[in-house]
Amino acid sequence: AASPARYMVERGDWKGAAELPVRPTRFAYVDAITHFARALGAARSGDVAAAKLDIAKLAELRDKLRAANDAYWAEQADIQLQIANAFVALAEGKRDDALKAMSAAADAEDQTEKSVVTPGPLAPARELYGAMLLESGMAKEAVAAFEATLEKEPNRLGATIGAAKAAEKAGDAGKARQYYAKAVALAQDADPVRPDLAAARAFLAKN
Repeated sequence: AASPARYMVERGDWKGAAELPVRPTRFAYVDAITHFARALGAARSGDVAAAKLDIAKLAELRDKLRAANDAYWAEQADIQLQIANAFVALAEGKRDDALKAMSAAADAEDQTEKSVVTPGPLAPARELYGAMLLESGMAKEAVAAFEATLEKEPNRLGATIGAAKAAEKAGDAGKARQYYAKAVALAQDADPVRPDLAAARAFLAKN
């Protein structure tokens, strides 16, 4: 469940995430991963109605985990629910509500630890918060969110590129250059036509 969902989310393929096939299992937390990715993908694609359908299913799975006294996964599903609802609020034009909800989700995730035998979050909540801040024109705050992500999870490509873009938008060319260079180094063997990496190389060529 995590691998196909992560493949879509890490690349920002929101339409692909929204269309992930649902393959029900006997584990509620596994099913939650797919429904979260679908809800996030739909919200990020602007399909609020579809996102709300998966959010309803995600809430049902969270409640099932709570009823089973599975505190760890109930909390993880609740954080997923908060993130999905935050991006729905953003899609609905409720920017302040979205940022407040996303900040709370990131704080909640920061206080949890990954289970030693299960996959971590599809993308860190703090990184997604940084993306939301950047899209909302709050570049300096986005830099801080991406840098906080990198402190906890070093060498994440998404957070590194995010920090570079945010620094560039904030007018900090030096920091932007630092993070773009790091992104290019991290993905030196990646597909050269990946847009984010092409943009990073173009920035470095000019700066």
